[in-house]
Amino acid sequence: MSAPADAGPARTRIKICGLTRVQDLDAAVAAGADAIGFVFYPPSRRCLTLAQAAALRARVPAFVGATALFVNPDARTVHQVIEAVRPDLLQFHGEEPPDFCGSFGMRYVKAFRVGAPGQSSAAELARACVSHAQAAGWLFDSYSAGYGGSGSGFDMALLADVPRGTDAPALILSGGLKAETVGEKISALAPFAVDVSSGVESAPGIKDPAGIQAFVQAVRAADRLRTLAASKLQ
Repeated sequence: MSAPADAGPARTRIKICGLTRVQDLDAAVAAGADAIGFVFYPPSRRCLTLAQAAALRARVPAFVGATALFVNPDARTVHQVIEAVRPDLLQFHGEEPPDFCGSFGMRYVKAFRVGAPGQSSAAELARACVSHAQAAGWLFDSYSAGYGGSGSGFDMALLADVPRGTDAPALILSGGLKAETVGEKISALAPFAVDVSSGVESAPGIKDPAGIQAFVQAVRAADRLRTLAASKLQ
């Protein structure tokens, strides 16, 4: 699928998700990540306690966003994280309905597991997105039993009917991204942002500084190619 000429920013934003250690947070910030993500999903090996997350959050510098990720949480859990961690953004990866996601007085990103039941065709996926029209962003991940972090990709053709443009939530690409593949995904889709976790890890929850750096450099290289291509069309 080809990217619309007006889709995506001049610079693709980058989020490094599933951080569990100080050194990994520092590596993400040093590499130029725009945002980092903390996981609050107990089955995940990247899940943090409130104390762990609060300590990492305190280290996040100004102008780097902090996101709290949940999967089908209860309201009490979300309120506890908001109070203890003070994230800038909430991210919901389960089957959370729009009313629930919007009930915390905070901006949120809604993730969609592309290929899941009810999201297995372009039309179904677009309908699911439109139901979360108030989200700050729509994130597209691969369908897996573990709700993300699987390292698997998905068929990007299923995003063909997803609304794009200034009136639609930001399109965020996830699912199986790596330094070796993110450039072609950006070229094909022109997302607002990319979100990576397992693609920059040496083990679940353990980030590789060199992998983070390589990923960021690959995104920036793809942006330069997009800018060059756009200039040739003018």
